Amino acid sequence: MKAIQLGLLGAGTVAGGVVQVLQRNQAEIRRRAGRGIEIAAVAARDVAKARHSLGDSVPIGDDFEALVRRPDIDIVVELIGGTERARSLVLAAIAAGKPVVTANKALLAVHGTEIFEAARERGVAIGFEAAVAGGIPIIKSLREGLSANRIESIAGIINGTTNFILSEMRSKGLDFDVVLKKAQELGYAEADPAFDIEGVDAAHKATIMSAIAFGTPVQFERAHIEGISKLQAADIRYAEQLGYRIKLLGITKRRDDVGGIELRVHPTLIPATRLIANVEGAMNAVLVKGDAVGATLHYGRGAGAEPTASAVIADLVDVTRLITADPEHRVPHLAFQPDALAATQVLPIAQTITAFYLRLTVADEAGVLANLTRILADRRISIDAVLQRPNHEGGADGENQTDLIILTHDTLEGDMDAALALMQALPTVLAPIVKLRKEELA
Repeated sequence: MKAIQLGLLGAGTVAGGVVQVLQRNQAEIRRRAGRGIEIAAVAARDVAKARHSLGDSVPIGDDFEALVRRPDIDIVVELIGGTERARSLVLAAIAAGKPVVTANKALLAVHGTEIFEAARERGVAIGFEAAVAGGIPIIKSLREGLSANRIESIAGIINGTTNFILSEMRSKGLDFDVVLKKAQELGYAEADPAFDIEGVDAAHKATIMSAIAFGTPVQFERAHIEGISKLQAADIRYAEQLGYRIKLLGITKRRDDVGGIELRVHPTLIPATRLIANVEGAMNAVLVKGDAVGATLHYGRGAGAEPTASAVIADLVDVTRLITADPEHRVPHLAFQPDALAATQVLPIAQTITAFYLRLTVADEAGVLANLTRILADRRISIDAVLQRPNHEGGADGENQTDLIILTHDTLEGDMDAALALMQALPTVLAPIVKLRKEELA
């Protein structure tokens, strides 16, 4: 049977991994897919640079639009990143009746609803396993492996850069800026790391997983996003003393009590005994809870040329298997049949229910703790634990002020914010209060 012909849009790191893995494992891939998968052409912005990185084994040009229209191209693989040009090219490929495989989480988080609808109308498949968690097959697990379950929640370490930074801050006691510079030197962080450290990349991925888990359109614009750039080494140290570790988590939960979905990314305290709390370095992990299966943990490398290429090629094998199948009987892009997607809204962050870590720099005098606990009690916020430590930034011997760390039980975020406003106004609270969320993930 004639081999499937691929058109690659982009010639960066992931494209290089796709070329290498396809060439190295061609015989194994043919056995799995039922026919060969070959690269017919590559489109790159810098042809000379692309030839240097990909070699002479594949034809390389610079006309992206022409490649998408070529009648001999069976599947288009979009690896250019970004949103607007990628959207235009992907929609053009779909209009031409070509299946698309993409690793572009930003594209799908922002324009996924439009792209999936266009693909459904045209009867072509969209593969996007590589868009979330690199080599971890989490999309296939959610769409197929866990399809018998009513998904209750997902919590994931889904950005390797931030996990590396937090791991280094914890293990070596270093400040954020120092570790960020090291991450850039090692190639874990970009020269402009904002998308990673401010949580946007993780939010793109969490948005896609949320849509698949709960059968909703993608709703990135409603996600609550906080990064790690303001996280201080003191809070990582105090969390450790209390038996917790801080991770940047992408969290989405079903909230039947209010008929909505939580979708949030932020630094989170997790008990150090949990498996996911011990995921270190640039590794990724996703904890999925279903009503039938319980908790499942998916772990692996979340980025890199060959791990991501592994996910891209897995999609190519799936699309190749389905390329002559009836489109109406394929696995839906968001796991649920298009006419069964629910209009469930993502809840505002004030309606989130979670526990909290609070760090307050307060005057070291009688009655301070009593005033703070009274404010919390008035808002029906229950305290789980209290830790007091000297703060040496006040007086010369640290006697004038102290750090007070409070852990709470689950409460409504809006109630917590109201309590914090009153606490911050107290004259004995000497600095802005640090608030971090805490998830037990039992």
